[in-house]
Amino acid sequence: MATELPTLDAISANDAAALTDEQVVQRVLEGDKAFFELLMRRYNRRLFRVSRAILRNDAEAEDVTQEAYVRAYQHLGQFEGRASFSTWLTRIAVHEALARIRRQKMHEEIDAMPESQRDGLEELSSSRNSPEENASSNEARLLLEQSFDALPDPYREIFMLRDIEGMSTLETAEVLGISEVNVKTRLHRARALLRKELYQRAGATTATAFQFLGTRCDRMVLRVMTRIADMPAPDKVV
Repeated sequence: MATELPTLDAISANDAAALTDEQVVQRVLEGDKAFFELLMRRYNRRLFRVSRAILRNDAEAEDVTQEAYVRAYQHLGQFEGRASFSTWLTRIAVHEALARIRRQKMHEEIDAMPESQRDGLEELSSSRNSPEENASSNEARLLLEQSFDALPDPYREIFMLRDIEGMSTLETAEVLGISEVNVKTRLHRARALLRKELYQRAGATTATAFQFLGTRCDRMVLRVMTRIADMPAPDKVV
C-alpha cells in the first residue's frame, strides 16, 4: 500500500524550504497544486526582474510573470531536468516578454496604418496604461533603476540575469540562447555603461533594486493559483 504524502499545509516551513525544485514539481505532477505556490515564492522576484528588464514597465512585467507561471504549470510535465528548473522557468518568462514586445510592435504598426488598411485585422489588446505606483521613496534606488532602463536591450537582459539575479554564465547563455562568450562580452559592455561612480553616488546595491516582495508577491501568487485551480494536473512525460 502506497504511503500517502503530506500536504503542503501539513509540513513545516523549514521542511517545505528543504524540498528541491524537482521534488516540488513531482508533487504538483501528482496532483497537489498547492505545492506550485512554493515554486512561485522562490522565483517571483527573478521572473519579475527579468521580464521588467525586457519590457521596462512594472505592470507589463507583472502580467508577463503571471502568464509565464500559467504556461509553466500547463507544460510542467515537459520539464525533463536537462537544465535546472530555474533556468527552464526563466526561459519561459523571457520568451513571454519577447512575445509581448513583438505584439506591441505589431500593434504600433497597425495603428500607423491608414484607416482603410485596418479592415479585417484582428483587434489586438492594448497594453496597460497605468503602471503600479512605485512604493519605494529611495531616490538612489530609483536613480539606479532609471539608469538601468537606459541601457540597450541586450545589455539590460545580460546585466539583470548575471549581476542582479546572480545566474551563472552558462545559465544565462541557456536562457537567452546565445554563447557563453557573447554573455561575457555583453556583460563587460553593460558594466562599462553603468559607470562605477553611479553606484557610489546612488549609494544602493544592485540587490535592493526591482523588489518583488510583500503584497506584490502575494498578489501574484493569488492570481496564478486562482487561474490554475480549475485546470487539470499537467500530464507527466512517460
